Amino acid sequence: MAKHLATLIAASALLAGCYYAPYPYGTYPVTVPGGQTKTISPPSFDKSWDAAIGAAADAGVQVTNADRGNGRITGNKGGAAVTIDLKPQADNTLQVIFNAPDSTENNPTLNQRWLAAYQRRMGR
Repeated sequence: MAKHLATLIAASALLAGCYYAPYPYGTYPVTVPGGQTKTISPPSFDKSWDAAIGAAADAGVQVTNADRGNGRITGNKGGAAVTIDLKPQADNTLQVIFNAPDSTENNPTLNQRWLAAYQRRMGR
């Protein structure tokens, strides 16, 4: 069930340009490539913030401003403006929104490249 939920969330992120990072209480099991299961702790804002900035660099985004207090990262890639917002939600989830509406990259899109880098940096 959790695997299907994660797949649905990832697919929605690709279509909508945003990703909802789970922030549950306690620890939870995750199946990693190779079929092994490991137990991980929920991501902290700081870990998600660091992963978002690192993923931007991995995707070739030049970060021009990082305002941790407001949870906003701005930059550009190939002339296209990029914003990344991290928003804590009332239900203890962390909404991470990547937006680059003017990017002309495709196959994979800039959003897909950033999301893959973010997931790697989050250990998923």
